[in-house]
Order: sequence, then C-alpha cells, then structure tokens
Amino acid sequence: MLVKITQIAPEDTWHLRHTVMWPDKPESYVKLEEDKQGTHYGLWQGEELIGVVSLFYKNGKAQFRKLAVKVSEQGKGYGSKLLAHLMQEVTHQNTSQNQNIQSIWCNARSDKTTFYKKFGMLETDKTFNKGGIDYVIMEKLLS
Repeated sequence: MLVKITQIAPEDTWHLRHTVMWPDKPESYVKLEEDKQGTHYGLWQGEELIGVVSLFYKNGKAQFRKLAVKVSEQGKGYGSKLLAHLMQEVTHQNTSQNQNIQSIWCNARSDKTTFYKKFGMLETDKTFNKGGIDYVIMEKLLS
C-alpha cells in the first residue's frame, strides 16, 4: 500500500497523539499551546493517517514533539520514515531559507533512546519525569 507524508493541521494530530501516547488522559492533555506555530506532518497509509509528528523552530534550534504511530502499525518502519522526513525538512530549511538551525532535539521517552540514536541523536544530561514516564533530552548538532 502506498505510504505518503504530508503537512497536516495541528488538530489532525491530536487523536493519534492521544490514543498512542496518553490514552489514559483526556485528549486536551496532548494539545500543545504552541501547536499553531508548528509544522505538523502526517504519514498516510492509503487514506488512513497512521503517524504524526510536530516540528517547532526557536532560537536557532528545531524541536520535534509528539512523534506517534498507530499502535497496530508500530515496528514497521513508519516512525523511521517520519523522522527521516523531518531531518530532511530541517536540512532543507537550513539551506533554502538561509536559516541557521544549529541542532534538532526532542524529549525522548527513556525507553525509546535507541530509536533516536539511529538518527545520530545523542542523550544529554537533562532528564525529567512526566506523568510517571522518564524522559531524556536528545539532540543532534547540524553544523
């Protein structure tokens, strides 16, 4: 089946973010204040949205948030496709828009760090816990 990645509206990310990341919380828990300032991507399998991720630029850094792939579709490479697309977008922004984006970073769930390391991201010494889940900030320098 054909898989494609397109830009989507912030509200199109909320259902998948909710059901994948925080199903035991209200949907409002996954809505970000900065959603309107971000660029949001959806990965489609045919007509079905099965993956989402959101990208934000601030102070020379790109941050991606809320990478989520439908539970039944996890482990099939869709998250990798989304993240590779995101890395390409940030690189494209740097070259075509003369942006000076120095790094890309995320708040990674501690049990997912191996996934992000495949993309050249490194763990920082910054960690925190949210909703009973441990996180580590991971970053990749782009210069």
